[in-house]
Amino acid sequence: MSLISASLRASKQTSALRLGAVASTSHVLPSSRRWQKRGVKTQPAYEGHVPLNWFEAGFLTLGSAFMSLANPRRGDMVAALGDLTSGPVLPRLRDAMLESAEGRQILKERPRVNSQTVDMDKLALLPEGTFGNAYVTWLERCGVTPDTREPVHYVDDPELAYVMQRYRECHDFYHCICGLPVNVESELALKFFEFANLGLPMAGIAAAFGHLRLTQAKRERLFREFVPWAIKCGSSAQSLITVYWEKRWEQNVDEMKKEFGIWDPPEPRWSRPLSEAKAAAAKRQKDAQLRAEQAASS
Repeated sequence: MSLISASLRASKQTSALRLGAVASTSHVLPSSRRWQKRGVKTQPAYEGHVPLNWFEAGFLTLGSAFMSLANPRRGDMVAALGDLTSGPVLPRLRDAMLESAEGRQILKERPRVNSQTVDMDKLALLPEGTFGNAYVTWLERCGVTPDTREPVHYVDDPELAYVMQRYRECHDFYHCICGLPVNVESELALKFFEFANLGLPMAGIAAAFGHLRLTQAKRERLFREFVPWAIKCGSSAQSLITVYWEKRWEQNVDEMKKEFGIWDPPEPRWSRPLSEAKAAAAKRQKDAQLRAEQAASS
C-alpha cells in the first residue's frame, strides 16, 4: 500500500508541475505570437470580399502571377493578379470617373454587365450601325457571353472594388468598339491599348509576357502593326472607364469612336466570317420580334 501511495503522490506532483508549466506559459504565448496576427480586419467589406494581410497578399500575388503566365486560361488566377496589383491605379481611375458626368453616374448607380442585366433581344432589334447591334453581332461572331467575368475578391475598398469590377465587365465593350476578336494576338493588342489608356498593371504584365506564347510570325506582326496602334490610340483616347456604355446602345458606333478618339486597328484575324455573325444576329432579331408580338397579343 505504501508503494501505491507513493506512486499516486508522485503522479499528482508530476501533474501539478505540468499544470503549473502550462499556467505559467499561458501568459507568455500571446506576446510571443503577436507576429501571427493578421494585421487586417477579417470582416468582409462587401459580398465576396476576402481580406488578406501583407503576407497572404504577397504569397497570392506571386502564385497567381506564376499560374497566370503558365496557364492564361485560369481566369480565377488572372483575376486575382489583377485585384492584387491594381491598388495604386484604382484611386486614379475612380477620380477620373468623378471628373466625368457619365463616370459619376456610373459610381452612383453601379450597373452590372451580364446576361441578366443586358436585354440581348432588345439590342438585337436595334438598327445596324448602332452600338447595341454591333455588340450583339460581336458576341455572336466571337461565340462568347457577358457572363464570364470573375468577381473581385481582393480589393479592400468597396468603391475601388466596383471600379475594378466595372473595368472587368466592360472589357468586351473595348473589344467591340475597337473591332478586335478574342484570339491571343488580338487580346494582347487590347492589353497594350488598356495599359496605355487605363494604366492597369495587369494589362502591362499580360502585354509584357503574353507574347512569349505566340509564334515568331504572329509576334512580329503584333509588335510591327498592333502595338504601335495600341499605344498611340490608347494613350490619346478618352479614358474608357468613364463611359456609360449601357446608355449608348442606340448611338452610332462610328460617332462613338470619333467622340472617344479611337480609330480602327490593323485588320485582325477572325475565326468566324462577319456574314455568319450577322446572319446569327438577324436570327436573334427575328426571334426577338416574334416573342415581342406574342407578348403583345397575350
